Amino acid sequence: MQNKVIRLFLFISMLILLSACGHMDASNTQKSNRISPVWPQPPATPKIKFEQAFSTPAELGIGRSIWQWLGDVVFGEDDIHMLRPMAIVTVGEHLVYVADPGMQGVHRFNTREESYHLIQRADELPLPSPVALAVDKTGNVLVSDSSLKLLLVIRKNSDLAVPVKLDVALQQPTGLAIDKTTGDIYLLDTSQHQLLVFNAAGELKKRLGQRGIKPGEFNFPTHIQLSNDHLLVTDAMNFRIQIFNLQGKYLSEFGQAGQSSGYLSRPKGVATDQQGNIYIVDGLLNNIQLFNRQGQLLMAMGEQGQQIGEFWLPTGIHINEQQKIYVADSHNRRVQVFRYLRDAL
Repeated sequence: MQNKVIRLFLFISMLILLSACGHMDASNTQKSNRISPVWPQPPATPKIKFEQAFSTPAELGIGRSIWQWLGDVVFGEDDIHMLRPMAIVTVGEHLVYVADPGMQGVHRFNTREESYHLIQRADELPLPSPVALAVDKTGNVLVSDSSLKLLLVIRKNSDLAVPVKLDVALQQPTGLAIDKTTGDIYLLDTSQHQLLVFNAAGELKKRLGQRGIKPGEFNFPTHIQLSNDHLLVTDAMNFRIQIFNLQGKYLSEFGQAGQSSGYLSRPKGVATDQQGNIYIVDGLLNNIQLFNRQGQLLMAMGEQGQQIGEFWLPTGIHINEQQKIYVADSHNRRVQVFRYLRDAL
């Protein structure tokens, strides 16, 4: 106890110096973030550029406040680090949300206010399996928790995830998308092999699909992306991406099982850029594959590893309005960020 008092006294004596600096700078930012490799490698025309990788608030330039540092001195440092990131969304240019079942919550990084919070339920109850995120038009973030069998909402400026009242029970909610115009919620239930459509009030509008291999049927669907009035669904164990309109009408599909680029081995997250290109995360190939709308392979990037542009069981992907590409590099315990180079494809 005496040592703690001494350490506290020494720390308080430094407060004036620390206050002049505001928050502590992120001194441990990865040196590799200064490197900006591109894909494909020259002499080919670059299409994707690496920007950064992060696993801690410090790596996003978010320092610890004076009171957090005080707590570290008295009680010991509480390291904040991703354990198993699964999904990412951004709100504006300064808020990043990362679903992390390993930490049993959702990380919220606010680069404008230089703040961080691990969001859980009321009374610090955990989110044991948050696997997907989506943002509505007001900035609320919806979370599907496959273990709790719940859809939850993190309201704007709130630090809690609150259950959304739905008029049907869920079995294994996973992939999630929101129509920002109507407020409709598109939610995959993996164990039911269905896509459920709810209105903004949580009322079920329709169920789509059943287990099978035919068009419009699913075999353990896991991820979904809403893009240009189309729904792209990762039909994982059918090794394909199915495309529907917003009314649920089947339009097309592409993909087949295989062990090399151009095929889908363990397809997971799916996203699209402003050009309509489709990005698919493959958890077994440990890469990101880019296809056009017709399902033709444009390029692939990544392999198993821990270096920049390498992945280990990647899962989710998110592309924001600035065309930054966020990839949940799950077993490397980090998010990698890339940028699509305009007019490259």
